[in-house]
Amino acid sequence: MADTKLDILAIAAHPDDIEITSGGLLIKMARRGRQTGALDLTRGEMGTYGSDAEREREAAAAAEIMGLVFRRNLGIKDSAVEYNRENKLKIARVIRETQPEMVILPHGQQRHPDHLACHRLGFDACFLAGLKKIDLDGEPYRPRKIIYASYYRNSEYSFLVDISEEFEQKVRAVSAYKSQFGNNDDKTFQEMLENGQKNIFHPGTTIYDSMHTRNHYLGLLAGVRYAEGYSVKENILIDDPQKMPVRSI
Repeated sequence: MADTKLDILAIAAHPDDIEITSGGLLIKMARRGRQTGALDLTRGEMGTYGSDAEREREAAAAAEIMGLVFRRNLGIKDSAVEYNRENKLKIARVIRETQPEMVILPHGQQRHPDHLACHRLGFDACFLAGLKKIDLDGEPYRPRKIIYASYYRNSEYSFLVDISEEFEQKVRAVSAYKSQFGNNDDKTFQEMLENGQKNIFHPGTTIYDSMHTRNHYLGLLAGVRYAEGYSVKENILIDDPQKMPVRSI
């Protein structure tokens, strides 16, 4: 995947975070011809399963499934993503290099400290990347839009994205992480739901249970089969309220 100017850059703390939270949106945009990319801050080496090398191969496989044109790992130590200037500038360099119009960051309500640090670092990096006098290579640049991908803790959303047509492909991208979720190459989605090999959440629950339940629930809120939830910090401007989708009654 050669370096290129991106339409969308998703930033997350660990390999597989992006696939689980915003994989559907990235697939949807790639299908529409957008240039999409991912930036992982760590290699996920503190996870119970998998080596650095395994996770690197899995991230590359998932990127191909999602249709990404760019993926990079900053190699920050897992479980030690610190909110500091050094890490802000590492992210800002990638933003200047890829010049995404939109950045996807983790939501600010998080259980994992790395996810919360990524939320804060990513926002600051988007700002710092636009400063003319800062000690960074490349031309000053700021993304036009930042959106925040929901995980499990937040229950309020600015908008939902219909990923009904992209859900199966999203599942396949997540299943590329065999070290984390088991080898499901030859399984249907229903078989993954019933026979997931590794339960990394709570007993009896696989990542496929979690994705199906959450994305289907969000879909029900909007009258579609599957959806992902996102938030923004600014107001959303509507040109014609009469054309807003989703019925009120």
